[in-house]
This record gives sequence, C-alpha cells and structure tokens, in this order.
Amino acid sequence: MPFRPDLVNRDFQPDPAAADTRWCGDTTYIPTHEGWLYLATVIDITSRRLVGRATADHPRTSLVADPLRAACHRRHPPASVIFHSDRGCQYTSREFAELADNLGIRVSVGRTGQCWDNALAESFFATLKRGLPCDSPWPGKAAARAAIFEWVENRYNPERLHSDLGYRTPADCEAAPQRPGHHTDSVRQAEQAQPPTSCTRLSRSRSSARKRVRPLNDHQSF
Repeated sequence: MPFRPDLVNRDFQPDPAAADTRWCGDTTYIPTHEGWLYLATVIDITSRRLVGRATADHPRTSLVADPLRAACHRRHPPASVIFHSDRGCQYTSREFAELADNLGIRVSVGRTGQCWDNALAESFFATLKRGLPCDSPWPGKAAARAAIFEWVENRYNPERLHSDLGYRTPADCEAAPQRPGHHTDSVRQAEQAQPPTSCTRLSRSRSSARKRVRPLNDHQSF
C-alpha cells in the first residue's frame, strides 16, 4: 500500500471560507432481518452536511466509491479537495486511490487504531444511531434505507444544531456563513428550545420510515 499522509491531523474545526475543501467519511452497518445493510458517508467538514452516501449489502470498495462520486457530482468541489478516512481496507485499496486521483481528490488517512483521527465521521454515526431505532433489527433493508434517507434529508441536514457551527444547522451554515463572535442569539434560542423526548423521536422515525418504504436496489447511492 502506498504511503498516505494524514492531511487533517484531528483538525475538524469549521472554516467558513473553506467549504468543500475538506471532506471526511467512514462506513458502518445497520442490522436488519435480511442481513446487514452497510452505509458509507461523505461529510463536509466545514458545514457538517452529509454530501454523499451509499448503502449496499456488502462492504466492498464500491460501497465507499459511490458516495465519493455522488458528492463530486453534487458539489463540484475545487481542485485538490481532501477526503479523510480511517485505514479501512476499502479506503486504502488501489481501486479507491485510482478513483480519487481521477476525481482530483487528495486522500488522507488517520493512524491505525486511532478513532479520534476520524472523530467527525465517527460522531455522525453515533448521532445517526441515536436518531434512528437501531437497538433491534429493522424488518428489511428497504425499510432501513428509507429511514436513513428521511433522517438525513428531513432532520440531520436541515434541522440538526451543531455547537461548532454556533448552534446552526448544516443547511443554515451553508446558506449564510457565520462571522466569528456573532452567534449569541442562536445559542440562546437553542438553549431555550425543547426538543422531543428520545422515545417520541425514535417512535416517530420508525413509524415514518415504514410508511415511506418503497422498492430500492440492494446497492444505491442517494
């Protein structure tokens, strides 16, 4: 495997002037009664927006290649955007390196066994699994896939508040980049807001996802 440096060095602080210059991603799996559903992500470090994702019934390199292609197609990043990941075999494969090179992406990887080197991507999965009921298997992969899609598009990107963004959402951050020291009102509003309880949130996520299940391919970027 060729040497790949760590170009992020645990610096996940947002820079309003650097959107789509640093991305990160990771993979996880969701249990279903039809087997594991694997999920791969691409996250913009500046806005925390999930800009690319894919699901599949396998953890092969194409799982992580598809969301990177989707992110490039959707965002049209400047040349030499950094994509940071852990040292999983998919990300260190020759196939992925060739794809990144063809897309003009610089590959960055953390150290072996150091989860903090990719803390932002790890944190996203923790948030996802708190927001979706993953304590027991989903009835099927289509149901889990539909729930992930709805949670990302209708809740995480447009509604999830981030303290590092001055208690703004990824969508708000990209719509109106914040000037340093001008988030007092946002902080006050966030502290006064009363979010739904965990039980209400989980119940609503699963109920809504089951109502919206539609036939999908086993391997899909969305």
